[in-house]
Amino acid sequence: MATMAECRSALTRLSDNLATTEGDMRGAAALDRSLSCHIKDLDITFTGRLAGGLIEVRDTVEGPPREKAEIRLAMTGDDLVALVDGDLNFAKAWGSGRVRLEAGFRDLLKLRSLL
Repeated sequence: MATMAECRSALTRLSDNLATTEGDMRGAAALDRSLSCHIKDLDITFTGRLAGGLIEVRDTVEGPPREKAEIRLAMTGDDLVALVDGDLNFAKAWGSGRVRLEAGFRDLLKLRSLL
């Protein structure tokens, strides 16, 4: 089971990956939205902001997110690490329910280019 530090590191690596995107993917990564990532097996939530192509983690709280972020992710710590490492396909994980992504319809359309 991935630790809280490994999950935070994975989010940092994901942010670094988003910062280097180009073309259509750059437009999706450049959204300015509140973000939460609930790690189900650790029962913690990283909260922050996706802005300018970077993910800024501002807080870590116990349990599910206290406020509804504009972009919400939920998964296990191992799945987060596997996604960022490229060992887990996001579309398949999302389709099977291993990963949950909730956002407004327009944001989902923009985010699909990142997936």
